[in-house]
Amino acid sequence: MFGDLFEEEYSTVSNNQYGKGKKLKTKALEPPAPREFTNLSGIRNQGGTCYLNSLLQTLHFTPEFREALFSLGPEELGSFEDKDKPDAKVRIIPLQLQRLFAQLLLLDQEAASTTDLTDSFGWTSNEEMRQHDVQELNRILFSALETSLVGTSGHDLINRLYHGTIVNQIVCKECKNVSERQEDFLDLTVAVKNVSGLEDALWNMYVEEEVFDCDNLYHCGTCDRLVKAAKSAKLRKLPPFLTVSLLRFNFDFVKCERYKETSCYTFPLRINLKPFCEQNELDDLEYMYDLFSVIIHKGGCYGGHYHVYIKDVDHLGNWQFQEEKSKPDVNLKDLQSEEEIDHPLMILKAILLEVEYVCEENNLIPVDQLGQKLLKKIGISWNKKYRKQHGPLRKFLQLHSQIFLLSSDESIVRLLKNGSLQAESDFQRNDQQIFETLPPESPGLNSSISCPHWFDINDSKVQPIREKDIEQQFQGKESAYMLFYRKSQLQRPPEARANPRYGVPCHLLNEMDAANIELQTKRAECDSANNTVELHLHLGPQYHFFNGALHPVVSQTESVWDLTFDKRKTLGDLRQSIFQLLEFWEGDMVLSVAKLVPAGLHIYQTLGGDELTLCETEIADGEDIFVWNGVEVGGVHIQTGIDCEPLLLNVLHLDTSSEGEKCCQVIESPHVFPSNAEVGTVLTALAIPAGVIFINSAGCPGGEGWMAISKEDMRKTFREQGLGNGSSVLIQDSHDDNSLLTKEEKWVTSINEIDWLHVKNLCQVDSEEKQVKISATVNTMVFDIRIKAIKELKLMKELADNSCLRPIDRNGKLLCPVPDSHTLKEAELKMGSSLGLCLGKAPSSCQLFLFFAMGSDVQPGTEMEIIVEETISVRDCLKLMLEKSGLQGDAWHLRKMDWCYEAGEPLCEEDATLKELLICSGDTLLLIEGQLPPPGFLKVPIWWYQLQGPSGHCESHQDQTNCTSSRGGVWRAAFSQGASVDEPAPVSLLYLGDVEISEDAALAELKSQAMTLPPFLEFGVPSPAHLRAWTVERKRPGRLLRTDRQPLREYKLGRRIEICLEPLQKGENLGPQDVLLRTQVRIPGERTYAPALDLVWNAAQGGTAGSLRQRVADFYCLPVEKIEIAKYFPEKFEWLPISSWNQQITKRKKKKKQDYLQGAPYYLKDGDTIGVKNLLVDDNDDFSTIRDDIGKEKQKQRALGRRQSREALHEQSSCILSSAETPARTRAPETSLSIHVGSFR
Repeated sequence: MFGDLFEEEYSTVSNNQYGKGKKLKTKALEPPAPREFTNLSGIRNQGGTCYLNSLLQTLHFTPEFREALFSLGPEELGSFEDKDKPDAKVRIIPLQLQRLFAQLLLLDQEAASTTDLTDSFGWTSNEEMRQHDVQELNRILFSALETSLVGTSGHDLINRLYHGTIVNQIVCKECKNVSERQEDFLDLTVAVKNVSGLEDALWNMYVEEEVFDCDNLYHCGTCDRLVKAAKSAKLRKLPPFLTVSLLRFNFDFVKCERYKETSCYTFPLRINLKPFCEQNELDDLEYMYDLFSVIIHKGGCYGGHYHVYIKDVDHLGNWQFQEEKSKPDVNLKDLQSEEEIDHPLMILKAILLEVEYVCEENNLIPVDQLGQKLLKKIGISWNKKYRKQHGPLRKFLQLHSQIFLLSSDESIVRLLKNGSLQAESDFQRNDQQIFETLPPESPGLNSSISCPHWFDINDSKVQPIREKDIEQQFQGKESAYMLFYRKSQLQRPPEARANPRYGVPCHLLNEMDAANIELQTKRAECDSANNTVELHLHLGPQYHFFNGALHPVVSQTESVWDLTFDKRKTLGDLRQSIFQLLEFWEGDMVLSVAKLVPAGLHIYQTLGGDELTLCETEIADGEDIFVWNGVEVGGVHIQTGIDCEPLLLNVLHLDTSSEGEKCCQVIESPHVFPSNAEVGTVLTALAIPAGVIFINSAGCPGGEGWMAISKEDMRKTFREQGLGNGSSVLIQDSHDDNSLLTKEEKWVTSINEIDWLHVKNLCQVDSEEKQVKISATVNTMVFDIRIKAIKELKLMKELADNSCLRPIDRNGKLLCPVPDSHTLKEAELKMGSSLGLCLGKAPSSCQLFLFFAMGSDVQPGTEMEIIVEETISVRDCLKLMLEKSGLQGDAWHLRKMDWCYEAGEPLCEEDATLKELLICSGDTLLLIEGQLPPPGFLKVPIWWYQLQGPSGHCESHQDQTNCTSSRGGVWRAAFSQGASVDEPAPVSLLYLGDVEISEDAALAELKSQAMTLPPFLEFGVPSPAHLRAWTVERKRPGRLLRTDRQPLREYKLGRRIEICLEPLQKGENLGPQDVLLRTQVRIPGERTYAPALDLVWNAAQGGTAGSLRQRVADFYCLPVEKIEIAKYFPEKFEWLPISSWNQQITKRKKKKKQDYLQGAPYYLKDGDTIGVKNLLVDDNDDFSTIRDDIGKEKQKQRALGRRQSREALHEQSSCILSSAETPARTRAPETSLSIHVGSFR
């Protein structure tokens, strides 16, 4: 990811003949870290699976669910060893969940991995990186588990723990007849908008009645007339575990965008559901539920992060807090100085104590004045600091009535006697009790008698929290999203308390014990490996000082010894070990830290203090240690330290030719200088008595350049001038008058970098040289480069008046000619570019050089060229291009090619000049056949569309016509045999012709004109009413145009719209809420479907799964309980079953239900394919076809190829990626979530 971020920027290291390439110490993959002090394990995030982690932790901390899953043995679920056997039915998802729960309970690691589990879901790496909704996952995961457990003793696991029922009743006011309908639910979805809390939402749903009266009467079947009635709903059956989904995401129909509801929404720790139940004669304890999990979403409606607050029912974790430093007294000054002002309770108590101290007897204070004192003390108002978290000030005072006493009109407040400011330790001790002494009749967050153990599990991180911290998730961008309650009567056995091995099967216990032993062994090995360092010992007698640095005398092998040493030992131990290793050593031994630089080896620091360990001396792994006597090497006194570090500089100076003529040839040679030497020593090293030194200056205007060094700066050191390894220095002899550093025969103090351009001979004139290298600067004129190229290519002098230079791109294409009057900088030519010397003059400043081609299918490099005046009109330009291309006729128009080499918008204003239309030199114009329609008219290509069957053949007597080619052919190549399976459904489109029509005309007029096209006569369509119109998008039918009388302008079609017409057996009149679906019945015993039939579903009458299932059942005359339906996602070759569970939706008084299937995860729209399975003759759960299997396999192969290509590209361009700015993140398209489950019926 970071490329070469940590690599040294020494371009000449590889050229150093003595440079030793260090061997990188390959560390073994470190084992996962052990659990932290909470003794609970988190779950690693795979990139975007925080929603999955939060739900899995909730299920794991539901002991009844976990133990019910553990009770299923290998004899029912199978085993991992048999999963690859063809006939074995291994229920892989429950097995992976069992293993994951066992790891979370018993494996000593900080975080578990869900890779194996998501692989069993059939998810790819893209799916694991994509964010999804946890409420959606909850339903899909439960559905997958139910399917996986079919035929086992756990087949009713989900139903037993989470299934409840709701009864909807309508009572006639006249005859008292009750009409009722029962619905099943796995979770309750409740409203958040305009609701204060969960109990308020449940009251609106299950206590309030909707009255039918006045203009909204109810038709009673018994009375057989419209009567007054009352509609209500009640909870009929409560599950042991109640899941509540909060509708925090809504749609703003004014702004046409989604948003997240962040208002305050309270929910209690214990809730009594008796008022909301149909049967309420039982004891209250039967209806009491305790909160044990809160899934929290942080972010907006297009992305964010999930984590979960979980109550540790079995006390498996270590619920401890680090003790704060005790302070004898707490006063406001201490709070302010130590930044403890985040606790409003302490601040308000301190202020009221000051008032009590000043006023003695009368310690009353108005609430408004209390707010002003708070602002004066902490410098910020209550509303800005605390309102978002704690609500209004008066509400906060009411909530803590044990400390503050409000008057009856809530305008005055004082501190109660037992609420005086205590010591900090007393406050900490009683802090929890403050939140636990609310009146018992309104159970809330603080009604718990004992101290429950709550934890915040955020992927891998697990932290203990207090129960009062849940209040912080009532509102804001980080707020509660799903609530999980358990029946208060559910009791855990005593042996399960603090016992993670309780209920775990023996084979999983043995597996986890073995895994823990293996982890301990790996951690011991890793600890040993992490405490050793590899040192490279450079032996002083084997080195000599040469060219400013140390170099080996003989070879690198004999001069360097590798030593592995324990870094916990001391320097004295290291010196003693080296003495024993080097038996030949005599005299003192000094150890110094050295480093290989481009010039050679340099000594930086001498190690002293034999009692220090290697860790304390900060010796790194792979460090170079120079072993010597500390004074000299080979009789030469050695300077050490960073100040005299040798620098390898590239010195450039001008040379003369062999004939003695002055030329601009630049000689480059490497030289080594100490970094603390004066810059003027460069002239001495080159034996130049007097001259000018230029150094590279990145701050020079126009980019990198050269800057002359003044005589005063000659005395500065190389380091003071900012020079480093690889820097370039340019030397100019004062007596050389043929310098590249002169311009108009005047000296300049700053010039741009000298470099070269490559000029190729493309004049179709023979010459001895095909290509020459021309030296230039960014200020060199293009004219000078062209004349010099003609001279060095030894071409005719006549070409000077009839030639131009044209840049050549990386594909070899000649670009627009460069004007002679421009400099290289003005022409935006980079050094090292290739130019072509071509015949013909370059365009002047008032001319345009344009490329043009015929048709829209243009290959790069096949365009023609033309030079025109920029004031020429579009009409005259079109004529010139037609003449040059040899075309005739008036039925042509021009379009400008866009950046992706496609035909853009047409140039409609034929009398406008090219300059007015912002046409520039180098642009490409396309000659397109056909005249442009007049203003206010559309030219619409018409296509004939007829759905094909599963075999790919047209379902019509017009098969032969529909499968022939016209206007480039039908798009059948992408949908027939041998085609790319990226196109999922067979589509046949036949081009009929173009229709020119006014934008104010109705859709029916467009159909009528299309019927007059000659190819249309073969189809025998009786009237426009027997045609259905679709837009064409990406070579497929897109949006359905439903109202025949609506003007085309209101459809906002655009000028490049194309329409396809589909034949109908009879006319249709689709309403705005009607959804047109293609239904296909699965053929029993075969993995294929019958031909598609159109079904119109009125979503206004109920956009739920039950409504659609009923409509499909009625359409095919089947019992609704004997069908299964699924939506087809052609881009993924997947079928998503439309669940039979009717999830309960929030009901507001006299408000309609929302359309669910038109939202996530189905997003039903016109033209979608719905698969229908008749369970009377086909009980197979699989909806897929053989074509889907082939498509998925090819998608996997392409994804693997793309991943390998990305990895290869990443390795090649890692340096570029590390230095480039991170582009803005684009919003990823929303995709449905699915879990793939095998068939176990």
